[in-house]
Amino acid sequence: MTPIELLCPAKNLDIAREAINNGADAVYIGGPSFGARAAAGNSVEDIASLCRYAHIFGVRVYVTLNTILYNHELPEVERLIHRLYEAGVDALIVQDLALLKLDLPPIALHASTQMDNCTPEKARFLEAAGFSQIVVARELSLDQIRAIREATTLPIEGFVHGALCVSYSGRCYVSQHCFGRSANRGECAQFCRLSFDLVDADARVISTKHHLSLRDMNRSNSIEQMLDAGVQSFKIEGRLKDAGYVKNVTAHYRQAIDKILARRPQEFVRASYGESHIGFIPQLNKSFNRGFTDYFLHGRSAGIWSMQTPKAIGAPVGRVGRVGKRSFVVEGEATFANGDGLCFFDAEGRLQGFRINRAEGGELFPLQVPPGLRPGIELFRNEDRVFEKVLHRSATTRTLSIILTLSEWEEGFRLAADTEHGVSVLLEFRCERTEARTPQQENMTKQLSKFGGTPFEVKSIDFRLRGERFIPSSQLGEWRRDLTSALTEACLQHHVRDVRRPVSPELDLSGCSFDYTANVANQLAEQFLKEHGAEHVAPAYELKEQAGATLMTCRHCLRYAHGECPRETGRAPRWKEPLALRLPNGRTFPLTFDCAKCEMSVHHD
Repeated sequence: MTPIELLCPAKNLDIAREAINNGADAVYIGGPSFGARAAAGNSVEDIASLCRYAHIFGVRVYVTLNTILYNHELPEVERLIHRLYEAGVDALIVQDLALLKLDLPPIALHASTQMDNCTPEKARFLEAAGFSQIVVARELSLDQIRAIREATTLPIEGFVHGALCVSYSGRCYVSQHCFGRSANRGECAQFCRLSFDLVDADARVISTKHHLSLRDMNRSNSIEQMLDAGVQSFKIEGRLKDAGYVKNVTAHYRQAIDKILARRPQEFVRASYGESHIGFIPQLNKSFNRGFTDYFLHGRSAGIWSMQTPKAIGAPVGRVGRVGKRSFVVEGEATFANGDGLCFFDAEGRLQGFRINRAEGGELFPLQVPPGLRPGIELFRNEDRVFEKVLHRSATTRTLSIILTLSEWEEGFRLAADTEHGVSVLLEFRCERTEARTPQQENMTKQLSKFGGTPFEVKSIDFRLRGERFIPSSQLGEWRRDLTSALTEACLQHHVRDVRRPVSPELDLSGCSFDYTANVANQLAEQFLKEHGAEHVAPAYELKEQAGATLMTCRHCLRYAHGECPRETGRAPRWKEPLALRLPNGRTFPLTFDCAKCEMSVHHD
């Protein structure tokens, strides 16, 4: 059976534990440095603690080391990876090929989506280079994922939820060009969330919007199709998200995946163990989102963009009715609570947000009725205080079910435990066997079942005693604690990490040339490519800005978004091209369109 993995993000140790408790089969987290989220670093000590907790349930821990590396950083990276391996990390999610030349421990390497994994050819290269898992580009359709699946034996990891980059990951250089902050170094300045004028060849403004801002991904309804296309690891984006977001989204996808696994038990199996005890009903639209899209999974469609605002607007809750000086009425079925956050688009199309001070049924009292709020305007709720309180108060736990056996031996008693995933522990206790005058099984069951606050939960107890025996409750409690410690260590020993795959001797790059989009920023990465036949390797954009370089390559197309796609309309666009995006400060970024590839590119000003 194929193991299926739900892979969840973690900003820190506490959020990682929440992800595990709510059903993650694996978590990915940043180390102290060199992760593609500069604001989400964690100490090796915290990561070691996470590994110890995760591995009890067979949950894997992946550390993101997915930035391009400079020559002077390589010794530090090498030392860090050795420390991460000693801490128990299962694999590294990486971008830089220099890691294939460093003196590393046998830790598995996963090819980050930052490596621009879009084609079967790239998948075959990565497998030959020794990678163990491939994170495919978000832009791929089911057919494209299936083609990659057929080209490689490696597990395919695909994004299923979260924020979207408008450019192919690893091929965005606009932040570096404009602000000196490289997206390939974890310092993206979010250029794509800015407001632009879309201008024609005569500098006439076609529209002013957040033209590059996309909605957030939500592929809840396509999980089984992704599974059948070859995805084995379903990845949730969000290493900067808070605990409530991670709890809610993880629990939602855990339940969705489990329904499929329950229907197809002969084909697929969950990649980790244990049951999550969730005290809330997951609702994706209650957590931060810019509206949802399945992106290009089923081909190009309208509605992937969020051009009015890059901010979260939340779910619609009704329309404004009467508006007074101190309050207003909402027409609809939604209920409200003090502290809810609401927003609306004003007459100029700008997003306006405010908070409810007091709610009396459908009549709401903000601190001040927002200017521009008029009858008929649609309202959205971007913060639901009732749901947030439930999330905050809900202490989700995860446990492994165990079967206990209490039996006798010549010198005392034996206490054994067997977990749901095949881990067994047997402890022997030397003590006097005292015959009891009254039944003892009820008290023994009570004392031996007290595993609260541990990763274990008793499913049943098998008593194999020669008559009624008296064992003090304090003694049973001590045995239970000893068993918990032994069982924890046995579960940790049971966990097996993947081993680094070797580079194939058949890897052949003869005749290949690599331009700046290969993101080669150090001598070892260049050396690796040339050792395997590459003829020319250009330096990364971060080392040397290339004249005429493409700053962004996007599947999102402004021709299509504005109803001017030649393929759709059968005619040339009605505006005068070339088009450009213009910032308020006057900087312009020309656009080109490749209809054969169905792509749009953003260029130097």
